[in-house]
Amino acid sequence: MHAFGQILKTETKLYLRDLPTLLLTILLPTGILLVLGLVPSFRVPDPNFGGRSFLTYFTPSLLVASVAMVGVNVLPSVLATYRERGILRRLATTPASPAALLVAQLVLALAGILTSAVLLALVARFAFGSPLPQRPWGFAAALVLGTAALLALGLVIAAVAGSGRSAQAMSVPLFMVVMFFGGVYLPRFLLPDVLADLGAYLPPGVQALLDAWTGTAPDPLHLGIMAAIALTAGTVAARLFRWQ
Repeated sequence: MHAFGQILKTETKLYLRDLPTLLLTILLPTGILLVLGLVPSFRVPDPNFGGRSFLTYFTPSLLVASVAMVGVNVLPSVLATYRERGILRRLATTPASPAALLVAQLVLALAGILTSAVLLALVARFAFGSPLPQRPWGFAAALVLGTAALLALGLVIAAVAGSGRSAQAMSVPLFMVVMFFGGVYLPRFLLPDVLADLGAYLPPGVQALLDAWTGTAPDPLHLGIMAAIALTAGTVAARLFRWQ
């Protein structure tokens, strides 16, 4: 436990020192929200969005940017770079096992995503009058399971990437797919129905996030698929992961 605490402390310091990445992962969704909030028509209730404003409708999709950035960009790159530099191999000879480093990275990733989500919700509420998630427990479940699914996919990349650069190369296509189906590049109501429906079943499960935010209980099927993806990808990553 002491060894893990030391690793977590060290990794936290390194995480906080990487200011550009930190600001991007935590502030990007809120930054986009603030820009969109400057457009008056986006703040007006619209029957096309169930009487909600476009800003309220789009806010859950902005969380996808943070989750995707951390889960499929930052995490795989950091772990692959550690392997490339021999850090994981050297840790294996100390009381602090490489697994402790992996857990510390997951803790930091989750902390960053939760911070981003809380900041986004508060700014949406107090700057633009958007409601906080109406189903808080359902929203928490959707966020945790969707995040777990993406982190697990990121670990698969980290497991097979031979270097930080190769991890980044493999992450980019997945990142783009997640952002597209999550409705970040193009709002989901503008996508063909088949693509919008498909996005509901792909990590991080944006439809479940939207439902819980606006007051509808998330579909158990959506949550179950996120859990299944997290379990399956996590198992694959565990079997393929190389410490050196």
